[in-house]
Parts: sequence; structure tokens; C-alpha cells
Amino acid sequence: MPKVAVITGAGAGVGRATVEEFARQGYDVALLSRDPERLERAAEEIRGLGVRALPIPTDVADAAAVEAAAERAEVELGPIDVWVNVAMATVFAPVSKLTAQEIERGTQVTYLGQVHGMMSALKRMRVRNRGTIVNVGSALAYRSVPLQSIYCGAKAAIRGFTDSLRSEIIHDKLDVHLTMVDLPAVNTPQFDWALNKMGRKAKPVAPIFEPEVPARAIFFAATHRRRDVWVGWPTVKAILANRIAPSLIDRYLAKSGYSGQLSDKPTATDAPSNLFEPVPGDYSAHGRFDDRSRTGSWEMFTDRHKAVSLAIGAVAAVGFAALTHRAAKRLDI
Repeated sequence: MPKVAVITGAGAGVGRATVEEFARQGYDVALLSRDPERLERAAEEIRGLGVRALPIPTDVADAAAVEAAAERAEVELGPIDVWVNVAMATVFAPVSKLTAQEIERGTQVTYLGQVHGMMSALKRMRVRNRGTIVNVGSALAYRSVPLQSIYCGAKAAIRGFTDSLRSEIIHDKLDVHLTMVDLPAVNTPQFDWALNKMGRKAKPVAPIFEPEVPARAIFFAATHRRRDVWVGWPTVKAILANRIAPSLIDRYLAKSGYSGQLSDKPTATDAPSNLFEPVPGDYSAHGRFDDRSRTGSWEMFTDRHKAVSLAIGAVAAVGFAALTHRAAKRLDI
């Protein structure tokens, strides 16, 4: 009997690439996202791989909608084996330019969206005593950056909720696996449709990875008993360097964090924003940075050989801190 995966944020970006990865591996997939037309196009593509695809237009910020989607997935596809929480929303702006409504909405999608997914998945997996939940995190959950306070705060909150739930699963002796995949900068459409108040187009901080890289890591995490997976050296570096020299990195990012995330190109006066409503259009997994993005990573090494990678990473992080210190001195901070 084919296995069933539910994937949120399935219409574009990492979610779309993850849908394709699971379909290639023979999974039937329920696709959750807001835009019905884009969701149907994604579903039609994977049907060509010989699997069943069930597009369910869903706003993950709505707990009742997520629960209804989970129920429909089980009725039409069968018991859910894997649930992957990918959906996110963000704003590029300093806190002083954010509204309470924007903060609330971004948090509802990025943080509560994953909480809602975990609750609906666990409700069903607990009864069967099997299943896997994959939460997609970020290096920015460990090392926050300016201009993305909503996203960084939500991703850090996901870490906290995930760790609490994991202990409860162990306490209850459930054979349900809960894992987290932390990502680096990825080439997705979010840099074109996230609400941007900076007047210049947003860009990911290099090195950038194609969305198929985290998609492969997510599938690996879903099919192996791993507590977490760090995707790419930039993620390892950010996590470890922040442990060693957080105050220094605070000051460094105060100087470089703005320019590093903004291009020289101005944003259009009618630039789209997907924070409150989905942006129509034929968006897919990739953004506009294919010419600068990597197609591979050593992310599996960081998980399979954690002790070795942590030792190597610690040494490298010390070197990074020294380089950052020299850069900070040059910048007079």
C-alpha cells in the first residue's frame, strides 16, 4: 500500500520541491497551500509520476482548516505516514516599521501553522502509534538577523515547541518520530512576494541553495530516525558561531545585516505581498537566483556524524569569529 505524506506550503518554494521529492519516492501526497490554481498545477505535475495527489487549499493559520485538511487527506488517500510543516510568511522591515497586525499574521502562519500541523498529525498518529512529523526550521532560529524579526522569532518558537512535544512523545512511549530540518538561504519565490518595506528588493545571503537540497534533506529526515538535520555548512556555521561570540555577531550584523539582505534594485510600487492573501501567478519551487544557487550540500554528514562535524564546526566557528572580529574592527564597531 502506498505511503501518504501531507506537505504544507506545497504551492511554491521548498514545499513545492518537497512535494516532488516525496512523489518521486512513491508517496501519495496531500498538498496544502492557499492558492488553488498553483496547488492544482503542482498536483498535476506529480500525478505524472504515477502517484495520487490531493490539493487542499488551506490557510495553515486556521487550525480548523488544517484539521479539516487532515481529515480529508485520510479519507481520500489513507492514513498519514508523514506530515511535513513547511509553510511560512515573513516581512522584510525593521521592528519600528512593523504593525501589530503584520507581526500577528506572520507568527500565525510561520509558528502556529506548524503547531496546527503537529496537533492534527499527532492526533491521528497517536491512535496508530506510528508516523513521522517533520518541522522545517532555519539557521535563523539560532542566530537572528535584522529585518526579519517576525520570521526569526517564529522559527525560534518552533524549536521550543518541538522540543517540548518530543519529550512528551518519549514520556508516552509513542512510536511517533518528530524531527526538525534547519535550512540555510534557499532560492525560493519568497524574496519576490514577501512584504518588503525597505524600498529595495530582498535577496538571500550567499551561499544560496536550490530548493531541491532541503527537499532531499526533509525526505531523509522523514525516513531515518534523526533528531534533527542541519542543511549545509552555512547553517552549522551560524549555529556554532553564535554560541561562541553572540555579542560580536550582534554588532557585525548591525553593520552588514541590512546590505547583505537587500539588492541595489528598487522594489516596484505595486510589488506583490503574500502576507495576508496569496499572490497569483505561475510561481514554482525556484526563485530568481538560479545562477547563484548550489545544487548540492553535505547536510547528511552533519547528522550522521554529528560528533565529528561539531568538532570541525567548532574549530571553524572560532576561525569565523576571528574573521568577524577583524571585520568588525575594520568597520569600527
